[in-house]
Amino acid sequence: MAKAIIMPKPGITVESCIMTKWLKKKGDTVALGDVLFSYETDKAAFEEEAKEAGTLLEIFFNDGDEVPCLANVCVIGNSGESVAGFAPQSEQAQPEQAPQTAPAAAAVEAAAPVITATADAEGRMKISPRAKALAQSSGADMRFVAATGPDGRIIERDIRALIDAGKTVHACVDASAIPDSVTGTGIGGKIMPHDLACAELSSEITPSCAEDVTVEKLSNMRKVIAKTMGESLNSMAQLTLNSSFDATELQKVRVTIKEKGAALGLGNITVNDMIMYAVARTLKNHKLLNANRIGDEMHFFRHVNLGMAVDTERGLMVPTIFSADTLSLNEISAQSKALASEVRSGAINPDKLTGGTFTVSNLGTLGVESFTPIINPPQTAILGVCCIQQKVKSVNGEMKLYPSMGLSITFDHKALDGADAARFLKELTANLESFTLLMAI
Repeated sequence: MAKAIIMPKPGITVESCIMTKWLKKKGDTVALGDVLFSYETDKAAFEEEAKEAGTLLEIFFNDGDEVPCLANVCVIGNSGESVAGFAPQSEQAQPEQAPQTAPAAAAVEAAAPVITATADAEGRMKISPRAKALAQSSGADMRFVAATGPDGRIIERDIRALIDAGKTVHACVDASAIPDSVTGTGIGGKIMPHDLACAELSSEITPSCAEDVTVEKLSNMRKVIAKTMGESLNSMAQLTLNSSFDATELQKVRVTIKEKGAALGLGNITVNDMIMYAVARTLKNHKLLNANRIGDEMHFFRHVNLGMAVDTERGLMVPTIFSADTLSLNEISAQSKALASEVRSGAINPDKLTGGTFTVSNLGTLGVESFTPIINPPQTAILGVCCIQQKVKSVNGEMKLYPSMGLSITFDHKALDGADAARFLKELTANLESFTLLMAI
């Protein structure tokens, strides 16, 4: 008997997935456990194994298609069986309508016609004064405007739709002279002067030079990262404070754990694990940083759901250690390693990539001395962990070398002030310099 194979729902927050590659084709014999296709969300990649044996009778989606979760993607059964009724569109078909309802449906369609922008008798674009003023002040790219006002008139909401979609140009750019092929590289996709220069340069590339250029489309995940980072910078007043602390105590504790930890059942605890432990404890005293700003509301959390930035082949991913403030150092270490392994293998549940209240990003292992991490919205802050450098300080009148570790905190000035972030940074550095005492609390 023919059976449909559905697109899995890999997490409660996931509504659709991208079909990346079919590993079987129509007509192939499928054994139980064979991999049928691979798919991905905006954060993770998966493979779907056959739960039925038989012949692959039909495929409803192609590579690259966005597929709603739980929709039928293919049918497996015996050769010659009918697949009628399995197609996704037939599942979503509306029930048979009574004749008297047809005029009402037609009336609804007639009430919302698709209108394109029109010009008046003198050839000028029809646009309301409010819309025109907003377009001029915001630099809206009028090439993409869709008029929704009466008789093809552009109104204020049409301009706001352009702004929300990132369709804007720099004040120095003549919007009337922009080729359709130009892509903006400014914040939120704004077209900058150098974008036009690059477009002109690329149009002059000779065939011999063009052969040396490899063009690859951005991955689905890279597009999401780009969109999220752009929205973060557009929607927040971000500012970074830099500080450092004496990592002598931290290094001593780690050496002790490496030497004696195995006998006590401790895993391979890293300096980053110790920093995340200290961050989770310190945040409990700074609610403005353990929060989400959503519109004009602040959402405060009773526990610290700590995001940890992980570098993967597919891009930056941020899994969450939930209720990190209640976990021991060993538990945080174990969870961080498990989550990092899951995201790097592409098999993490997307639900584990949501719900963070604060994020830690460590570039110290790459030798970075200071940087400006970008906040993961709607969080209000993110901590950047930098490398250890040998610095000099005065101890009892003598100049001595010590290991100095840098910390960079970026915060949303719309949600908190610089003094709030500075107080958190000061308490955190004190806790890290007295790490043994912190573990005893």
